[in-house]
Amino acid sequence: ARAVPTALITGASSGIGAEFARSLAARGSDLVVVARREHRLQELARELSARHGVAVRIVVADLATGDGLARCREAADEAGPLDVVVLNAGFASKGASWQLDREVEVEMVRLNCVAVTDLAFHVIPAMVERGAGDLVVVSSASAHTPLPYMATYAATKAFEAHLVEALAAELPGTGVRATAVLPGPTRTEFRVAGDASGPPRGVPKDDPETVVRAAWVALDRGRPRASVGRVARLGAVGGRLLPRRAVTRLVARWGRPRTSPRGVGSPPD
Repeated sequence: ARAVPTALITGASSGIGAEFARSLAARGSDLVVVARREHRLQELARELSARHGVAVRIVVADLATGDGLARCREAADEAGPLDVVVLNAGFASKGASWQLDREVEVEMVRLNCVAVTDLAFHVIPAMVERGAGDLVVVSSASAHTPLPYMATYAATKAFEAHLVEALAAELPGTGVRATAVLPGPTRTEFRVAGDASGPPRGVPKDDPETVVRAAWVALDRGRPRASVGRVARLGAVGGRLLPRRAVTRLVARWGRPRTSPRGVGSPPD
């Protein structure tokens, strides 16, 4: 048996992804960290190697591209059997659909949906063959309901959550576990293109550590999804109990951008 477990984390250069890396390093895992910002990955690698004595491999890749995905798959194969895979990379945009950049919206689907599907279906067969492994996908509270002015983002996050929930139902008896974590607003560097103002004042935010802890608890308890924070839990309840049309209209009033769309583009990860 291998003495040191290995984990791969995408979107690892900051926020929730970096916190997953810290948590796994504290558990003694060697890491493969993937993101676009090489200097941030290098800083993280130095921190975790010094603090926990783990090996950290850096993979600089844009997972919205075929080349980036190929680089990530290659790194996953070279790392050997993966004990944990955290698929966290993603981005959002905000604005009326006719004002948004079509290419950016399509890029979002590539990163939030295609890359997650590609990498999940790449690593799960080896985990099943080995009889062990954990898959965590960072979705969003936005998965609970259609989200006017963030229509593409919410749709991609619903895709992630539904995909993982279905996979989790297929996996019992294989030794492999899967969960989607659905955080509400979180204190990270994550930015929404076209929305300079951020969430309205008074909206509670959680720390990345809370999101990571919720993911581990969900895995240990066999839960295929975990809503994190008051906003996410409210969204889950509202999505189940209230008429969808009423919820969507309410969200449209609440979420209308306070600034006009500008400078759309994906955030640093």
